[in-house]
Amino acid sequence: MTVQIYDPTIEVKGRHIDFVPRPKSLAGLRVGLVDNSKFNSDQLLERIAKLLESGHGVTTHIMRRKRSAGIPASPEIIAEFKANCDIVVAGVGD
Repeated sequence: MTVQIYDPTIEVKGRHIDFVPRPKSLAGLRVGLVDNSKFNSDQLLERIAKLLESGHGVTTHIMRRKRSAGIPASPEIIAEFKANCDIVVAGVGD
């Protein structure tokens, strides 16, 4: 009888991600808020928006809801944020 042993491990490949530099201040910036459609995500993001506006000088915010937590934001939402926002916050509910 022959026994075969399989090794399910693979070599991990690294991936470099270039992040945009963080702003020195939030004063005067426009914020995009991504609601992931989970329970209370919208309420959490509204509270974050109020804190950013009252305590950090953010001028305005736009909140858009994804169809589902498990999918990326739609191209339309991304395009709107690119045109109208300086920074974006993604929220998680539950």
